[in-house]
Formats: sequence, C-alpha cells, structure tokens
Amino acid sequence: MTARTLVMGIVNVTADSFSDGGRYFETDAAIAHGLELARAGADILDIGGESTRPGAARVAAADEQARVLPVIAALADAGLVVSVDTMNSETALAAARAGASYINDVSGGLADPAMPAAAASTGLPFIAMHWRGPSDVMTSLAHYDDVVAEVRSELLDRVRTLTEAGVARDKLVIDPGLGFAKLAEHDWRLLAHLDAFTELGLPVLVGASRKRFLGPLLPAGAPASDRDAVTAVVSALAAQAGVWAVRVHDVAATRSALDVVEAWQGGMRD
Repeated sequence: MTARTLVMGIVNVTADSFSDGGRYFETDAAIAHGLELARAGADILDIGGESTRPGAARVAAADEQARVLPVIAALADAGLVVSVDTMNSETALAAARAGASYINDVSGGLADPAMPAAAASTGLPFIAMHWRGPSDVMTSLAHYDDVVAEVRSELLDRVRTLTEAGVARDKLVIDPGLGFAKLAEHDWRLLAHLDAFTELGLPVLVGASRKRFLGPLLPAGAPASDRDAVTAVVSALAAQAGVWAVRVHDVAATRSALDVVEAWQGGMRD
C-alpha cells in the first residue's frame, strides 16, 4: 500500500481501557482526541468501542455503535482516514456507512461468523489479527511449540477464509496480535521475526503500544502510559523491518521515531 510506515492512532471510546481509563469515553472528548492525534501526525485513526484488555467482557453491538459511529462520522467528515476497531459485523457495516475507510477486527473474522461476508460487501481493506479466543480466556490459550510458525499458519488460514468469502487479497492486512493469547516471550519472538510475516506479500500491522510485555522494561509499578517511549522504539524497529503500519497511543513520539528511521534509510540510499 505504501513504502512509508504509517501511524495508526488509537481512540478508545470505552470506559474500561487498560491504557487511558476511559478518558475519551464521551463523544466530544473522543472526537477532540482524534483531531489531536491527526495534528500529531496520525495517518489513520482507529476508533474502538469495546475494550480487548485481558478479562474484558463483550459489549452489546448497539452500545458499541452508539459509542463509535458519531466519532467515526465526525472525523471522516473532517477529511480524516478512519478505521473501526470491531469484532461485530453489524458494527463494521454501520461504520462503513458512517465513513470508515478500514475494518480492524482483532479476531480476524472469527468472533462473528458473518464478518467475512460483511467485510467483503463493503469493499474496504480488512485488518485480520491473530486471535485464539475472547479476552476473558485468551491468556489460557497462550501455548505454542513454535509461536512464529503457528501464528503465521493461523493467519494464513484466516487469509484463505476471508478471500473465499470475497475479500480481495489486495484488501487484506495481517497483524500478529501481540499480547493476544501471547506471553511476553511470544511477543518478543514475533517481533524478532517480523520477516516471517512481511515476506507473505501482505501489509503487516504491529500493535505493541503500552502492552504488558513492555512493562518489565520500566521500573516496577510504572503506569501503562509510561510505556510510550519504549513503544516508540519498538515501532521504529518494526518500521525498519518493513511493516505497513504501527498502532499506537502516543502518535507524536512514534511519528518522530519513524521520521528517524526514514532519514536513516534515506542516508543509506544516498
């Protein structure tokens, strides 16, 4: 889609986000935050109305839509590129009508059997993340003999299912799903082997922002928001590995880190 790694800014319209504690739960606050992230350099704004933190309960589709649709419509009307972060096919369809340009499904279409066909009907790019089960059980599913090979294989299964449902292959993005049914050692191994995913010829999204596996790099008890600096380093290394985009909370720091990567790579070409 592009040689330059894009920045996807996170807008959580939830009351129970692990990272921002519901700061942007109100519609006006979420819209203002999206505009702020765009000014900071976000290429895409990812709007989600359901927390996917470990242990989180599912949200009714009507409640999810009441949270995200006004935000999506306002930001799209402002000329910004918006994705909807949802596992619900009806929400995805409504978001497409509201102006979303991407569907970002952390379940890769597994949580809702109607999602593949719904995604195909919109014609929008579909981001399929590696997923083994919902948030309340995903930690118990973090068992791998070879995490890189197994995540790659399971993502390829999703790609086959989605293309068979009518999603064009050139509309697909894959995400190895850091933190989802993964332990810290699994996350680091996946990051160290991003080439196993970029070589598949599909754009790759990496979402490391503020996740648990980064916590041990900081002093004990540090809040999730303190993980932004290390997130920016991970994002820079992911960009160097050739990923399509990184999904982050702190857009400004990430944009600066990616600018360094771009300048560095430009110096190598001179």
